[in-house]
Amino acid sequence: MTNRILGVLGGMGPLASAQFMLRLTLLTPAETDQEHIPAVLWSDPRIPDRGRARQGGPDPLSALMAGIDGLRAAGCGAIAIPCNTAHGWYDRMAERTGLPILHIVDAAAAQLALVAPSGIIGVMGTAATLEMRLYQDRLEARGWQVITPDEREMAELVSPAILAVKSNRVAAAYAPLAEMAQRLAARGAKAVVLGCTEIPLGLQAGPSHTLGVLLIDTIDALALASIAWAKPALGIIKLESTAA
Repeated sequence: MTNRILGVLGGMGPLASAQFMLRLTLLTPAETDQEHIPAVLWSDPRIPDRGRARQGGPDPLSALMAGIDGLRAAGCGAIAIPCNTAHGWYDRMAERTGLPILHIVDAAAAQLALVAPSGIIGVMGTAATLEMRLYQDRLEARGWQVITPDEREMAELVSPAILAVKSNRVAAAYAPLAEMAQRLAARGAKAVVLGCTEIPLGLQAGPSHTLGVLLIDTIDALALASIAWAKPALGIIKLESTAA
């Protein structure tokens, strides 16, 4: 039993937030209700689009902070944000709250280190996530070489697939995402980080186990980091479903 309450700042998108709560529950070692992690989900799809904010659209920071403030008021002791692009505002969010915010890239890196501790790593994500170098800088600082889709691949494969998941056309996202993962593997990637929380949902709509490359699901990685925070006595938890 744990007294630590996890705050989940979600709605970016709603399906990814729901999947995070599902995976948090399924990955928690528990045999009774009382052994699970108390959590509060703040799912607000009204938060301005993070990618458009990079192009001059409304800044999402105030809406993100409203969610964090609500979670703090609910008694939460740490924040998990199952949206990669929102981590472009991580430093400003962390400056304005005294609560620890679990960083999704660090969570992914912890899982990546267990299965591919060195070498070339592929990263798929939103255009904004890649432009902000959220993964490239943090992973390269740890010694990995990072490769990403090129502009044409983003426009033709990755970005349309992410939009398909956000519009509940999940099955339509599988083929382009599978093709992109295999292209990165063909370029030498030992593993591919699914650096957008819509991407795992799209790949799960088809036979992702046939792709022949290790996949790091950032929803699962963040869920495991959350479990480690709530139940520190468990130590490091390794994903059992990383190999595809």
